[in-house]
Amino acid sequence: MSANQLVSTVHGNTRRDFLKTSAAGAATIAGLTVARSVHAAGDETIKVGMIGCGGRCTGAAAESLSAGPYVKLAAMYDVFDDRVQGRRKVLRDRFPDQVQVDDAHCFSDFEGYQKVIDSVDVVLIACASKFHPMYAEAAIKAGKHVFVEKPHAIDPVGCRRMQAVCDLAKEKGLSIVSGLQSRFHAGFQETVKRIHDGAIGDIVSMQSMFLRGPYQTVARNAAYTETQYQFSNWYHFCWLSGDDVPQSLVHNMDRVAWIMKEEMPKWCFGLAGRSTSFGEVYGDMFDHHTVVYEYASGARVYALCQTRNGCYGNSSDIVMGTKGVCHLGACRIEGENAWTFPRDQHNNPYVAEQKALIESIRNGQPINSGYHMANSTLSTVMGQIACYSGKPTNWDDVAKSDFQFGPSPDQASFDTAPPVTPDVTGNYPLPVPGVWKT
Repeated sequence: MSANQLVSTVHGNTRRDFLKTSAAGAATIAGLTVARSVHAAGDETIKVGMIGCGGRCTGAAAESLSAGPYVKLAAMYDVFDDRVQGRRKVLRDRFPDQVQVDDAHCFSDFEGYQKVIDSVDVVLIACASKFHPMYAEAAIKAGKHVFVEKPHAIDPVGCRRMQAVCDLAKEKGLSIVSGLQSRFHAGFQETVKRIHDGAIGDIVSMQSMFLRGPYQTVARNAAYTETQYQFSNWYHFCWLSGDDVPQSLVHNMDRVAWIMKEEMPKWCFGLAGRSTSFGEVYGDMFDHHTVVYEYASGARVYALCQTRNGCYGNSSDIVMGTKGVCHLGACRIEGENAWTFPRDQHNNPYVAEQKALIESIRNGQPINSGYHMANSTLSTVMGQIACYSGKPTNWDDVAKSDFQFGPSPDQASFDTAPPVTPDVTGNYPLPVPGVWKT
């Protein structure tokens, strides 16, 4: 699917309709900004760089390289050099002609992200989520296109910073594409369009789930300092990852925002804690959360996530309306307007988002995901705060809150004193609902 077809499919417009929207050759359709090319004419090569060398950024790089032989991986960065070297080999083995990262463009010092930005046209950002707004800001300021993985921040300060980055990208005519890949799923696109067209009537409630086992844990390396260990196992420390509502439920809450036509919840409350995942490898995060969100219409979203082994798993959404029910994961509607999206027409949204990004650069029609990525993230930050505090939390207060998991990303490094340390049992202190405050 081309970037132009993708834009048309998402918003129910034909290519002809799209072109009619702007005599100047640029348009904005329901938040997807389309502008003129900033890629150098006459040179088909698009140089891509990785900020983060974990599994997700490696996957994004592979999907980007799959877009065409003109895409070249030119630089890589991670705070752990062994990850850079290991992922370079993995990608080079698969794409020997496209991985052109020499030793001089493998970076692992804390300024390495800027060196990657200086070396490429497109920056792929997927690392400790705390740093996503900071790295995206540096790339857009440098005039580079950006793919940034979810969550797009872990606190209100980071969400506002990411929104400003998206606004700047629009001003500069640069693509910034979100890792919230559901919006690139062909089946979801058609299903959401039918919901918007009234197939299930007025929305009453939704059940959104991201129920799974724990993220990969990393055992302590005896050579690491406490801070280095926490960076190596960052998924399990809230000051680096934001905990599981932003990490996991952000996918669901972004789909909810899409279904609700980008309306955000008025308030929420949450129940959460840890019941099974004990030991230093699990850091200071909860292993189960439930957040109930309410909207101006009275509609409610019941959002649940867990990271526990041996428990029920599900990562879908059920949308209940006055005329029917939608099982979004199955792209199926039940009720008066029963329908199912054909299985053979499903696509890989991870591949689609990378192809759309590359094609937007080649065709000079930048994509801007700023209409949803920061707000969808903030809805989960609000939910996480509600779970930690144990108190009702409203959108307006969170949107203007100065709360930030310290230290700020600009000040964090291996020299940073660890914000949390383990007790004599090897466990880290957890937030206490009813006591914890922003």
